[in-house]
Amino acid sequence: MYEVTLLPIVFAAIAQMVIGMVWYHPKVFGAAWMRMANITPEMVESGKKTMAVRFIVAFLAAMLAAYVLFHFGIAWGVYDWAGAIELGVWIWLGFVAPVMLHTVLWEQKPLSLFALNAAYWFVGLVVMSVILVL
Repeated sequence: MYEVTLLPIVFAAIAQMVIGMVWYHPKVFGAAWMRMANITPEMVESGKKTMAVRFIVAFLAAMLAAYVLFHFGIAWGVYDWAGAIELGVWIWLGFVAPVMLHTVLWEQKPLSLFALNAAYWFVGLVVMSVILVL
């Protein structure tokens, strides 16, 4: 990671989206996630009306995350996959996990929901970090 370029950011964002689609698929963790988050099938159906907008916003958010991750990688001198994995772990540990823990502490969401969502972000950040150094 020496200079921020658009193509790795786009690839990292696409990877994050693909990971999310697989992770939250009903045959993977989606059914459990729906139960823990109290998402009903009716809510899913009504949400389909705005799915395109949600995907665009999610993709832009993933690009923003990749862009910032890229800057952290440059600042920390990340230049190989081992450093990229370390970067993803530290970013997750320092920023994502503590923020997401508040859903358990203050919103009274189940710890299992935190674990499921936090694990998704752990995997996503590590994968994005590795893509950014390739």
